[in-house]
Order: sequence, then C-alpha cells, then structure tokens
Amino acid sequence: MYVNLGNNKSVRRCDIVAIFDLDSSTVSVHTRNFLSRAQAHGRVKALGYELPKSFVVMRDETVYLSPFNSSTISGHTEYVK
Repeated sequence: MYVNLGNNKSVRRCDIVAIFDLDSSTVSVHTRNFLSRAQAHGRVKALGYELPKSFVVMRDETVYLSPFNSSTISGHTEYVK
C-alpha cells in the first residue's frame, strides 16, 4: 500500500519509520538536532513550497517535510479491512 505525503509524492507504507507533527516535536532539542544532521547530510526533502506541518522519517533515512498534518498521514497508513 502507498501513502500520499503531499505534492504527488507517494511512498510505500512499509518504508515509513515514523510520522511527526512538526510543531510539537521540534520543541525537543533531540528532534532539532536530528533534523539538523539530516539536513546537513542532504536527506531532508521538502514536498512543495507550503509551510510544512509534519515530517516523515523513512527506512532509508530520508526525511520528507509534508504539508499534510501528521494525523492525516497516519490515518492513511491504517490497514483497510
């Protein structure tokens, strides 16, 4: 199953490690350090020009900055029965 992260970018659900709300998670110094290191290594990819609302960490260590809320992305990762 694929999950749309915004701006026509879809990824395989099984490749997603974590989904974070950008506003609440960047309060932590650890999260800010993680994002700074990812940016320094060229692993951060912005999806569009809008202010990002969440970020998604992938198995290959890519970090996508998404214009979607983390709850919207999380809702799309649930199994459909």
